[in-house]
Amino acid sequence: MDRFDAIIAKIDSFVWGLPLIILILFCGALLTIRTRGVQIRHLGKALKYTFSNEDSGEGEVSSFASLCTALSATIGTGNIVGVATAIAIGGPGALFWMEFAALFGMATKYAEGLLAVKYRVTGSDGHMLGGPFYYIENGMGKGFKWLGKLFAVFGVLAGLMGIGTITQVNGITSAANNFFDPNAVHTVEIFGAEYTLAQVIAGAVITVCTALILIGGLKRIATASEIIVPAMAVIYIVCCLIIIFGHLSEIPTAIKAVFEGAFGMRAAAGGAAGAIFAAMQSGISRGIFSNEAGLGSAPIASAAAKTNEPVRQGLVTMTGTFIDTIIVCTMTGLSIVISGCIETNPDLKGVEITTSAFKYGLPFGDNVASFILMICLVFFAFTTILGWNYYSERCLAYLTDSKRSTILVFRTLYILAVFIGPYLTVEAVWNLANIFNGLMALPNIIALVALSGVVATETKDYFQRMKKKS
Repeated sequence: MDRFDAIIAKIDSFVWGLPLIILILFCGALLTIRTRGVQIRHLGKALKYTFSNEDSGEGEVSSFASLCTALSATIGTGNIVGVATAIAIGGPGALFWMEFAALFGMATKYAEGLLAVKYRVTGSDGHMLGGPFYYIENGMGKGFKWLGKLFAVFGVLAGLMGIGTITQVNGITSAANNFFDPNAVHTVEIFGAEYTLAQVIAGAVITVCTALILIGGLKRIATASEIIVPAMAVIYIVCCLIIIFGHLSEIPTAIKAVFEGAFGMRAAAGGAAGAIFAAMQSGISRGIFSNEAGLGSAPIASAAAKTNEPVRQGLVTMTGTFIDTIIVCTMTGLSIVISGCIETNPDLKGVEITTSAFKYGLPFGDNVASFILMICLVFFAFTTILGWNYYSERCLAYLTDSKRSTILVFRTLYILAVFIGPYLTVEAVWNLANIFNGLMALPNIIALVALSGVVATETKDYFQRMKKKS
């Protein structure tokens, strides 16, 4: 198993090398320039659109529901565990690069939402279909259909073996174990290794719940997400605010640590470049894991939104990155840096890091703090599992022309992946998810760069029309 983990880690380092990082940042910067900073100039309008749906728009679900479906797939272990692992690997500076990438990522997410609606199609079953494969094929031309298929293949694998299943349920069961049986008193042997009863039971419950909801399809996923995501986000954000405002005197030191780590100021002589790259790599890759800007997943949900305006949906879509990373990830990261838990206990891994930060910062007692985090993580990660099942099935439908039998087989495999997720190591799980994220992002980023002119034209036309109306 150690050898397998080492191989996966090497592949992860190769996929998330400097070329992909530069390409992702270049795409976000290009779209920022071509849309004249849409993510900054029109953030207020975007937030307003998020809560006011179009009355006559075509689609299956409201813009808010499509955003919640997208957020259900992003607000999850990436915010709670992903930020923690990024800081553990790249130091506090990883948080800076996560935010830096997210600022450009909002422009990327805007373009994804816009293109998803502009190039969406109506399937034979009446469902609205869209996403990178359709804006690659219909926007770039039929000659690039192979690129759309490549994205779809990676999307299926990412959902089945990475971000959609294993990382999420692994995070859930780890949190349950940390709360119910942190000392591993009650264990059973499975696959030749020992696991706590808390892990096994939590994994089984999540598997059953996943199976029950997936039968209902997109509308049931969207309904669940509209209820769970806002409620859990409020609870989690309030807890982080309590930690931050309860330790205001420590904020300047935490921010200083973030900036020093981001630019290698804490590294020994000659090691600054390596420290900067480690912070960049972990921050940007974990940031994309969390907000999925450039990954190409969110436009699959955006395509189902009830809207006739591609730009309007682009604005709604980009608020997902703002909420996910600029708000939630920043709060998590500051809470962890303030607690100093990684420096005092470097053996902490994954959710243990954030749990330690909550115990340090919340005035409720260790058990209550652990319970709150466990509940938030369970519901965040559960909705991510649901959201990514929808993404993966859309990718598979594109590859197989929506064959019902293939979708049912995939759904069975997806539930099976959720079932086995708790029994894999944390390092292997996250590295595997990172690999598929990077492979998924590549064809999508190529398409976004190629179609950046379309995005610029649509943006200019929309705001000119809005100006005339006003």
